Amino acid sequence: MLTVLGEAVIDLAPSGGGDLLAAHPGGSPLNVAVGLARLGRPTAMLARFSRTSFGHRLRAHAEANGVDLTWAVADDRPATLAVVALDATGAASYDFYLDGTADWHWAPHELDGVPAGTRVLHTGSLATLLPPGADLLADLLAREHAAGRVLVSLDPNVRPAVLADPDAARARLLTLARHAHLVKASDEDLAWLFPGASVEEAVDRLLDLGVRLVVATRGAAGSYAATADVSVARPARRVAVADTVGAGDAFTAGLLDALVEADAAAPAAVGALDWARLGAVLDHATLVAGMTCERPGADPPRCDELANVVDA
Repeated sequence: MLTVLGEAVIDLAPSGGGDLLAAHPGGSPLNVAVGLARLGRPTAMLARFSRTSFGHRLRAHAEANGVDLTWAVADDRPATLAVVALDATGAASYDFYLDGTADWHWAPHELDGVPAGTRVLHTGSLATLLPPGADLLADLLAREHAAGRVLVSLDPNVRPAVLADPDAARARLLTLARHAHLVKASDEDLAWLFPGASVEEAVDRLLDLGVRLVVATRGAAGSYAATADVSVARPARRVAVADTVGAGDAFTAGLLDALVEADAAAPAAVGALDWARLGAVLDHATLVAGMTCERPGADPPRCDELANVVDA
């Protein structure tokens, strides 16, 4: 089983022209969990769902897509909101409404371990940074990394506009990276984490922290991945972009799915991929992300859709 830890957010996205907004389930961790479940992977989510109508919608979306919510928590606080803006190319930006919402208020007993049978623990985005729960999340990652039983995966998915103290946030994320076997990050994340460094230089700096596999996404420029021994670059797929909402999360789901398929979703194995196997992992993740870009919103493909594209 793969376990995803983090927030579930309502995206208020443009709909029908004019100033109309439609509410859609979102949030990077929820998108990753749904993406994995749609790809046929047994997936659980450690999340805190609001008991409001928006919270019920988020929970129903996860359950309808096969995500196991046995270990999720219900909370009376409101759901987190993100207002989505799309530019002329379909690229998305977000304004967040975070204060007093359910996602960040973890109690120690709620994060005292991972569900039995967990093979991969993935987290990232706002839950890794926002108090009061961020410290408990960091403690869990550190414990699981030290135990060495599961692959710890991190996607920083940095949202600079919501960070009151960028330097403290940067230091926290780099500490989390020391407790991750796999880091997937966008080129924008890496530029924020390591100002002035190229993508390749930033990847090397994460490897120096002890990360065993670092994967960088570069939008239309494709992706780049490296371990201590090999590095691989892959182009993006040519697609008609509807928007980029959830594309990075779909890439993460495809990445983890491919690592499981390659029998590399383990702390030692993830850093031992050769050039060909690592390239195939990137190709699979790129396909999943590209298909998501072709349709509006965070709507990752199912495994049968993927097979049809590959067979074509």
